[in-house]
Amino acid sequence: MTLVLDPRQLTAIRHHGEADYPAEACGLIGGAVEGDRKVALQLVPLANQRTDSARNRYLIDPMSFRRAQERLDRDGLEVIGVYHSHPDHPPAPSAFDREHAWPWLSYVIVGVGAGRAGDPKSWVLADDRGTFAEESITIEERKAVWQSPY
Repeated sequence: MTLVLDPRQLTAIRHHGEADYPAEACGLIGGAVEGDRKVALQLVPLANQRTDSARNRYLIDPMSFRRAQERLDRDGLEVIGVYHSHPDHPPAPSAFDREHAWPWLSYVIVGVGAGRAGDPKSWVLADDRGTFAEESITIEERKAVWQSPY
């Protein structure tokens, strides 16, 4: 699979990571599957509810996840991924990420060093939950893209 992002979505993910630095930023990616591509059509920025270790962990509370999922459902979309930042660390999944991830979803991670976001990478957890595989990101401009506040 390939994850397709609009350049404005890429910018929004980076800006969210920078805005929440030094804590991890997080959000959902809504979209649709088109053949062998997951096409991102909406970003839903969420608050990191982690009260301890927010610098190296994120928590999406169940009610926020449910409300975001219902919003995407109303728009005819599904949750195709989760994005989050890694403050002062590379954009690679941690052991904590692996323990809490779901197979099939795209996990977009952006490293934010000293408050500046780099290029994100996308990862998919194997069905056996043992490892992540890097997923390619294709950047394509779309006519209509939800604009995040970032």
